Amino acid sequence: MTSSYDATIIGAGIVGLATAIKLGQAFPEWRIAIVEKEHQPGLHQTGHNSGVIHSGIYYRPGSLKAHLCVSGAGQLIRFCKNHGILHEICGKVVIATKAEEVPILHELYRRGVENGVTGLKIMEPPEVGMLEPHTRCFLGLHVPTTGIVDFGEVVRAYAALFQDRGGTLHVGYRLVAVNREDRGLRVETTQGSLFSKFLINCGGLYSDHVARMAGLDPPCQIIPFRGEYYRIRPERSHLVGNLIYPVPDPRFPFLGIHFTRMIDGKVEAGPNAVLALAREGYSRTTVALAELAEILRYRGFWQMAFRYWRAGWGEMVRSHSKRRFAEALQELLPEICEGDLLPGGAGVRAQAVGKDGRLVDDFVILQSEHMVHVLNAPSPAATSSLAIADHIVGILRTRIL
Repeated sequence: MTSSYDATIIGAGIVGLATAIKLGQAFPEWRIAIVEKEHQPGLHQTGHNSGVIHSGIYYRPGSLKAHLCVSGAGQLIRFCKNHGILHEICGKVVIATKAEEVPILHELYRRGVENGVTGLKIMEPPEVGMLEPHTRCFLGLHVPTTGIVDFGEVVRAYAALFQDRGGTLHVGYRLVAVNREDRGLRVETTQGSLFSKFLINCGGLYSDHVARMAGLDPPCQIIPFRGEYYRIRPERSHLVGNLIYPVPDPRFPFLGIHFTRMIDGKVEAGPNAVLALAREGYSRTTVALAELAEILRYRGFWQMAFRYWRAGWGEMVRSHSKRRFAEALQELLPEICEGDLLPGGAGVRAQAVGKDGRLVDDFVILQSEHMVHVLNAPSPAATSSLAIADHIVGILRTRIL
């Protein structure tokens, strides 16, 4: 039997669910469905992130990330308050551990101010020491609006709200085809077909696959990067007050190995950023041959690899050497040692790479007839989810009106 909907969303991650909620608010008469291949929502990027509510200091002013992160953080915090989700606005420090990083730190401050992040303060080492007494730095940036939350709790609340308002969540439905028809789209899944006037692609790690399935030639391809974490031994977790970040390398969209106090009180260290050999490759031994071949056939991958091979090699070494991982952490926290690190989890970042090898550093949201495709939404997408949803609703309004 074919079901009919006004809008069908591919993917029940945090962005897909937020979009479903906002569509229901904007168009209360619509029938809305989410199609999710897993048995429950939020099992991939949403369920493997570090739980940080980002403030918006890193992103180029005027970019989608800058605008949607600041707006989304405010919406997310209000949502957590209204739905009783445990969260904390604990703040973080970004520290320059080398003299050459100081200008980049000042640039982060400038970006943050221009993006509307409040309360930012450049700190001398003694001031940083009052917040994080075990750090070592040349200069620090205090970001008081950064927070922590369990995004698994957020996504469960999103899903419950969507379904309570009459939305349909199809779990265990793997997308196999999208076919255009006169008045919309035929969405074929492993559990049958759906007809939909509009389709919103929030497929995360497979968003480019979904776009091609729908007839687009996307300007980028998803390259999966695994981020590996260690847990700090409980008796040593006092070394970290809240969140301690390095100055990021401006060549990359990754934020560097850092310390994060989680909402449950545990402290994590990481992540690195190492090429994954499968789009859902959460361990070094997970290999999907077809997906690996797809990476190796992509011209943009080889251009990226040639340009950044030194950095990539360093990430690979840290992935295989606990001692080298600990040495990277000692740049921020000299007292930490290899024995303080316990095995942690891992996530996979769906990083879009252009055909020229460029690491895409902004959200990529494309539209075509009857469709919107979210093709690059890694961090800070969880923080920005409700604002990304507003942006998608705005696109659909222009299609309807």
